[in-house]
Amino acid sequence: MPLKVGETAPNFNLASTGKNRFNLKDLNEPLVLFFYPKDFTPGCTKEACSFRDNFEFFKNLDVQVVGINTDTLSTHAKFKEKHNLPFELLSDASGKVCKAYKAHVPVLNIAKRITYLIDAEKKIAAVYNDLIGAEKHIKTMIRKVSEV
Repeated sequence: MPLKVGETAPNFNLASTGKNRFNLKDLNEPLVLFFYPKDFTPGCTKEACSFRDNFEFFKNLDVQVVGINTDTLSTHAKFKEKHNLPFELLSDASGKVCKAYKAHVPVLNIAKRITYLIDAEKKIAAVYNDLIGAEKHIKTMIRKVSEV
């Protein structure tokens, strides 16, 4: 079961495809944090590209978008470049953050497909958990961000 709406989002500090590490405690705006299993797989590519294609919607509302899984930073960099992703990807190689967010598949050490909306106070404002329906994650987050 994923984290519940109203819970405090666990803090984390991870390597990012950006210039700096990403630290949740430094964020002062809402965040769409999407966990996904693997770079370059069909469902994950579809999901990441749907966030890319709707990135301006979130940007115009001052909502950051960040993807996270257990892939390496170099794999993330290639994935980001190939698909022109305008947001950062975070590497959680140990799976520690995935575990904290209840988005970890233990034996495989990969992330589950779970998307969280975290508000500026670091509380879970919305959650969408569906391994199969990659395109539903973006639709749900657009609706939830519009409601907040």
